[in-house]
Amino acid sequence: MIHSILIIGQSNMAGRGSLTSAEPLDNLNGRLKVMRNGRWQNMFRPVNPDRSFSGTCLAESFAAAYANDHPEIDIGIIPCADGGSKLDQWQDGSLLFDNAVNCARLAMRTSHLVGILWHQGEADCGAENYPAYFEKLTAIMSALRRALGMDTIPILVGGLGDFLKDRVEDPKLVNYVHINEALVKFVDTTPYTAFVSAVGLTPKGDNLHFNHKSLQEFGLRYYAAFKTLEDKTRVFDEENKEDDTKRSEMEAL
Repeated sequence: MIHSILIIGQSNMAGRGSLTSAEPLDNLNGRLKVMRNGRWQNMFRPVNPDRSFSGTCLAESFAAAYANDHPEIDIGIIPCADGGSKLDQWQDGSLLFDNAVNCARLAMRTSHLVGILWHQGEADCGAENYPAYFEKLTAIMSALRRALGMDTIPILVGGLGDFLKDRVEDPKLVNYVHINEALVKFVDTTPYTAFVSAVGLTPKGDNLHFNHKSLQEFGLRYYAAFKTLEDKTRVFDEENKEDDTKRSEMEAL
């Protein structure tokens, strides 16, 4: 059995960790998978090849932690993140949205989709964009759940790194704090979601992208948050099954 995870967002989800300095990828004897052309392959780098300079990503350590906790299950990553993408490019009906939905639906034919990982916001730090971030993100995630027919699928959203304030080449990035506030508000108002803090994580030399070591730590933080939602979703599903059983019994009387 394969459990799958959809990863979406921009470059820090796609991953820009150094491929040359990273330790070799351990795919746990083929238990870590990645989707390519609708088929599952043993995981290899880059997991999310959205650009020629794609690197290591947080989904690697997330998948390894998931597999270690579920020894009877393989874990597959559905890579749909796109570097530099703005929130408007992920709205319902957009190319990126439709691609993610199509890839997820295709993966669902050979796996059980268990979660969505999101990291995005650097591209929306401008004063003309961040005030509407909460409303737009809420609409996008609601539409995504609806398109997949999975109202309670766990959604993990990651915070932006504090190092963004030090990127002198792009002064608007100091507004990252407002994006993080919107992400927290989204989680506070949307069931079966969790916020994953990036506090303490460090960048590459560009003060824009997480380095490999921090991406590996970030993936573990995502998984820790996922486990809390996994338990809640399981309880919800069990209660729904009990309600359905009782309803069927009543209708049979």
